[in-house]
Amino acid sequence: MTSASKKRESLLRNNALQTILGSLLCIVIGLLVGYVVLLIINPSGAADAILAILKNFMYYPSAVASMKYFGTTLVKASALLMCSLSVLFAWKVGLFNIGAAGQYVIGAGACIYCGIKFGLPWYVCLLAGIVAAALVGGISGALKAYFNVNEVISCIMLNWIGLYSVNMLLSKVKEQSTPYTKPLSSVNKSALLPNAGLDTLFSNNQFVTIGLPLAVAMAIIVWIVLEKTKFGYELKATGMNKNAAKYCGMKEKRNIIITMMISGGLAGLGAGIFYLTGIEQWMVQQTSIPGMGFNGIAAAFLGGSNPIGVIFSSYFIQHITSGGSYVDKTVYCSQISDLISAFIIYLCGFVLFFKIWINRFLDKRDERQAAKELKGGEE
Repeated sequence: MTSASKKRESLLRNNALQTILGSLLCIVIGLLVGYVVLLIINPSGAADAILAILKNFMYYPSAVASMKYFGTTLVKASALLMCSLSVLFAWKVGLFNIGAAGQYVIGAGACIYCGIKFGLPWYVCLLAGIVAAALVGGISGALKAYFNVNEVISCIMLNWIGLYSVNMLLSKVKEQSTPYTKPLSSVNKSALLPNAGLDTLFSNNQFVTIGLPLAVAMAIIVWIVLEKTKFGYELKATGMNKNAAKYCGMKEKRNIIITMMISGGLAGLGAGIFYLTGIEQWMVQQTSIPGMGFNGIAAAFLGGSNPIGVIFSSYFIQHITSGGSYVDKTVYCSQISDLISAFIIYLCGFVLFFKIWINRFLDKRDERQAAKELKGGEE
């Protein structure tokens, strides 16, 4: 085997590269399946529909409009990134935080209420959202640590408790004629995140704020904490085997609670990054949990459960989700992009099988090569 082929093989055995290849394969197959669905619904418009979903902001012929809507996609992707990190952080510690959606809702309620009712500045509102969501996450963590209540069950229950609690709370600060909360831009501008000149980069899109670089910075911080610190090692060790962690002197109950609190705080930060831009108002009559938290589960697994990988997967999920709004509504519903996302998410479960397959393929090739070399040596 030449040095070049050995180098290629070592590269193919790289876990990160295998994850990237597996995720890309999921995306391609998911898009193809989505295209087949579009063909079944209406063959004549399928090509235009899939292109509209993939183009998203590039749908606009004007460069100014494209950059503006590109900025809006990034704002939404930033919030999605935080929800992805929320799910990922708990997953790395052996917990499934399906409650990121509810924690996101609690964070949104806290930061909006503080901004409108008390007229507090943005950094206090943001902190209020983080703390409130962290406390809710801590409830699930405490139930898991002390009573062995499955975190999935407690999180699902808290999702709905959080939604209706926030609806009741924010009904006190809503507009009289609509079911929406009062806009921060007119009630308390100090509660809006500062732009720091970023809006000028996206055709003066006022919604692009410091939340964008903050979300990316948090992804890097999460990676450092989990991979490069003793604290992160203890958390992961607790997730692998809490009894072994306890035997080694680690405080396994505390670690479980802290993990869920950090996970909840990340989701709350995502809510603050989104709602404190003024991009949307909360509707107090909604009966369904915002999809941002659930989409975070998709982005976390599509990104290979890696904090750096979810930066790109979060953007991709948000890109095609926003692209669905440009589909011809007379033929297809805008939720077709959510369907394609669902296909991709489902296929992400096969990334592990892809990695196993490629490793088996390389092992068999090595065995054949070794047998060939051995036979040549005997001759």
